[in-house]
Amino acid sequence: MEGVASALGPLFLLILLGAVLGWTRQPGGDFWPRLERLIYFLLFPAMLISTLATADVSQVPVARLALALLGAMGLFGALLWLVRDRLRLESPAFTSAFQGALRFNTYVGVAGAAALHGGAGATVAAVAVALMVPVVNVLCVASFIAAGTLGRSSLGRSLAALVRNPLILGCLIGIGLNLSGIGLPGWSGATVELLGRAALPLGLVAVGVALRPAALIRLDRGVWATNLIKLVLMPTLVLGLALVLRLDPVSRDVALLFAALPTATSAYILARQLGGDAELMAALITGQTLLAMVTLPLWLRLVG
Repeated sequence: MEGVASALGPLFLLILLGAVLGWTRQPGGDFWPRLERLIYFLLFPAMLISTLATADVSQVPVARLALALLGAMGLFGALLWLVRDRLRLESPAFTSAFQGALRFNTYVGVAGAAALHGGAGATVAAVAVALMVPVVNVLCVASFIAAGTLGRSSLGRSLAALVRNPLILGCLIGIGLNLSGIGLPGWSGATVELLGRAALPLGLVAVGVALRPAALIRLDRGVWATNLIKLVLMPTLVLGLALVLRLDPVSRDVALLFAALPTATSAYILARQLGGDAELMAALITGQTLLAMVTLPLWLRLVG
C-alpha cells in the first residue's frame, strides 16, 4: 500500500493545491480558463504525440486492452439506458449521470500510470487514451441526442467539436508518426517532450481548481447510482476481464487505473452546452474526485 500511496500521493496533493487556489481565487481573473485551454489544446496533445510517436506499441496488448476497457464501457453504457426508468431521472439529469459513469479524468490516468510504472506505464496509458477518448465522446454525444436535450444547431457543433477534439488528433498524429517510421526527428523530439512534461502537473492543478465543494450537498439517486458504477462496478468488471484476458501486470494495472478514475472535469462544460444537468455534473465531478483519493489506492493495492 505504501508504494501505491507514494506514487499517487503527489498527484492528489497537486489536485488539492488546485482546490485551494480555486477557493482563494488565485491568481484571479480568467487565468484558469485560459490555462485549461492551453493544456487541452497544446500541452496534453504534445504529451500524447511525444509518447505515441516514439513508443514501442508492439509491446502493448492493444486488442486485449481494448476488449477490457471498451467492453466494460459499452456494457455499462447500455445498462444505464436499460435502468433509466428505474432511476427516475429527467433527461438532463440522465445525460449527466451517463457522462459521470463513463467519462474519465485523462490527466489523473496518465499521471498515475507514469508514477506507477514509469515509461512503460505512460505508453500503455497513451494507448488507453487513444482507444477510449473517441469512443467515450461518441457515446456521450449520442446520449444527448437520444435523450433529446439538444437541437440541430447544438448537434452540429457537437459533431464538429468531436472531429476537432485535440486529444483524438494528438493520438492520431502520434500513431501516424510511429507507424510511418518518421518519429520525432531532430530537435522536434526534445521540444515536443518538454511541452508534454508541463501537461500533467498543470492539468492536475487545474482539476483541483474545477472542483465545486458546494455541489456536494446534492446526494440524490443519480449521484449514488453513478458513483457506484464509476468507482466500484466498472473497476470490478475491468479487473475481472484483465485477469481472464491475462494482461501483463503493467497493462492490467493501467486498465484498472483507467476504469477506477473519477469522471472528467470537462464533462461540466459539455453538460452546460448540450442541455445536461450542470449542477448534478458538478456534484459528480467533485464527489468522485475526492472519493477516488481513497478508492484508487485501494483498487491498485488489491492487485499488488
